Amino acid sequence: MIQDMLTMPRPILWSFRRCPYAIRARMAVLSAGLEVELREIKLKDKPQAFLSASPSATVPNLQAGDLNLDESLDIMLWVLGQSDPHGLLKMPNIGKTLIAQNDGPFKAALDHTKYAVRYPDRNPQSERAKASDFIQSLETRLAAQAFLTGDTPTLADIAIFPFVRQFAHIDRAWFDAQSWPHVILWLDGFLQSADFQTAMTKVPVWDGGPHLFLFGNASE
Repeated sequence: MIQDMLTMPRPILWSFRRCPYAIRARMAVLSAGLEVELREIKLKDKPQAFLSASPSATVPNLQAGDLNLDESLDIMLWVLGQSDPHGLLKMPNIGKTLIAQNDGPFKAALDHTKYAVRYPDRNPQSERAKASDFIQSLETRLAAQAFLTGDTPTLADIAIFPFVRQFAHIDRAWFDAQSWPHVILWLDGFLQSADFQTAMTKVPVWDGGPHLFLFGNASE
């Protein structure tokens, strides 16, 4: 698969540094050992080239030749389909269920908590309790194993931890005071990893100029 990538233009990954969907896409690129042209945008000032590329006008978006992927999970699956040296795709079916729970009810409760002013009809404490139920379910799993689906990380871990990070950062002191020590250990393991540090490197906002920002591990 990597040989196929060598014959096509370098993929372009439109991104926004703090977006959890974009974070997990960048983490997948790093895990795969691939290299992309990373184009960082401002969400309040989206360039026309990005709007033309992304049907949803949301990050991340990946362009690779004639391929255009506008959903973060699709990007992760495609990237890891090219190269998966760490076996992230070797995931039992429970991983798909956990990702669906994360991307659905947990993300909704997270947003209702973090951006409570946007949802005046929602009780932020009740929404935080809903989000906490999901975290507690992860705690139960992680109390019995090192990662969400077993003893090694899979796609589920990479897809979910950026959202747990976002929830934790609403009030990290409160988060750390809760009875989910295994979740905290699991989350901090990812936050302290070399790949995460690379994924969160600040890069210049893309301005359409000739200078490319290459991102990934292909040269390592």
